[in-house]
Amino acid sequence: MLRAMSTYVGVKERLHPGLLDMLVRGGAQSIELFCARQHFDYTNKSQVKEIASWFKSNNVPANSIHSPMYSDMDWGHDGSHSVNVADPDKRRRIESTDEIKRALEVAEVLPFKYLVQHIGDAGETFDERKFDATMSTIEHLRAFAKPLGVTVLVENIPNELSTPEKLVELIRTSHFDDVGVCFDFGHAHIANSIEPDFNILKDYVRSTHVHDNTRERDNHLWPGQGTIDWKHAMEVFKTAPRVPPLLLEINGDDEQDVAGEMQKIFRKLGVAD
Repeated sequence: MLRAMSTYVGVKERLHPGLLDMLVRGGAQSIELFCARQHFDYTNKSQVKEIASWFKSNNVPANSIHSPMYSDMDWGHDGSHSVNVADPDKRRRIESTDEIKRALEVAEVLPFKYLVQHIGDAGETFDERKFDATMSTIEHLRAFAKPLGVTVLVENIPNELSTPEKLVELIRTSHFDDVGVCFDFGHAHIANSIEPDFNILKDYVRSTHVHDNTRERDNHLWPGQGTIDWKHAMEVFKTAPRVPPLLLEINGDDEQDVAGEMQKIFRKLGVAD
């Protein structure tokens, strides 16, 4: 089973080769790049080339990029820069699609396998117009991604558009045979329960996000710091027809020994060397 890590652990700082080196010391065999402009600015050719050079010089593939959630340099704090593929307003949805395409273009110089895509914002309610808008946007993104060698993965997040049932409906109704799922353990724990959610999605799961919480908020804790039963979660995880990478997506702390913590968690989850 492939061990992987998201650069989200260092999202408060500019992504640099030193951070990637640290993730490898922690045991990462593959890496997900978190697309936030203040961290990894996918529109900045200089930074993209710097990070691409690191991947070319190291025997570590880029598993995926996490699609941008905001288009500004400040996490959308003014409320006007959300990237939302389900927005029923066509103009705003096109703007969001264009932003994601900018991130996908990274694959021209830094190859990666998957684009991990949120559908709607946290807490988004279900609406047929939003569902139809999502189908249209995902169809456009998959067509754009395919020539770049990238597969789109939709992620289960805590909202009514991204329940396991709705994700399967999206894939089947649209006949998106080449769209998969990134299964997020922490989100499943908040929204429902890991086992039933995973069982619904497991035929489509191609990657994961692994983190913990106490079901009160989505704070991306290290496994063991929340209330997920990781022994049971790993037993469920191994039932997937194609066992995907086990990819940690952790909210970092400046005082943490990230590499040391990664090694400990990979041992805890039974995927260490």
